[in-house]
Amino acid sequence: MAGRLWISVWFMLTAPLMLWDAGYCLMRPRSMVGGDLHWIWAFYEFYGDVDHVYGVKAFEDGEGFANAAAVLNVIENFFAIVYLWTTHIYPSELAPLAGYTGSAMTLAKTLLYVSQEYFCGFCAIGHNTLSGMVSYWILPNVAWITISGLIMYHLGKDIIRSLKAKCERGKCE
Repeated sequence: MAGRLWISVWFMLTAPLMLWDAGYCLMRPRSMVGGDLHWIWAFYEFYGDVDHVYGVKAFEDGEGFANAAAVLNVIENFFAIVYLWTTHIYPSELAPLAGYTGSAMTLAKTLLYVSQEYFCGFCAIGHNTLSGMVSYWILPNVAWITISGLIMYHLGKDIIRSLKAKCERGKCE
């Protein structure tokens, strides 16, 4: 499992970020400009201008996509934390499955987010300059898609290897 240290580092770095993001969405309007908790999420004043899904208008219009994605962030993080726990604290054969599940959810959610934006004609990000869109929306999403896919690939191989080893020992069910 030591060869998968990069996966643990990824989960340790992204879990707080994803929970912070979920907190912003789920605590609106208190997390927004003028809210008593805005200081925790001051960055979102800028990001709401980049991606209108996070902006005031989407919230006021009752659009639920950001909150739905935030709920998925919490669930994904549950699996990431289970992976870290069952890899480093209380080792278990379930670790690769937990990491794979969380990464599959991250990949699916990110692809849904990108697809939704594409099919609505870039309704939430199309107002940006090309360089702004690349820097603040495209590259981060490419990173989430690529790294989640790589984690799924490597942990999927670990799961298959484990299943084959059990079958070779005559413990297939």
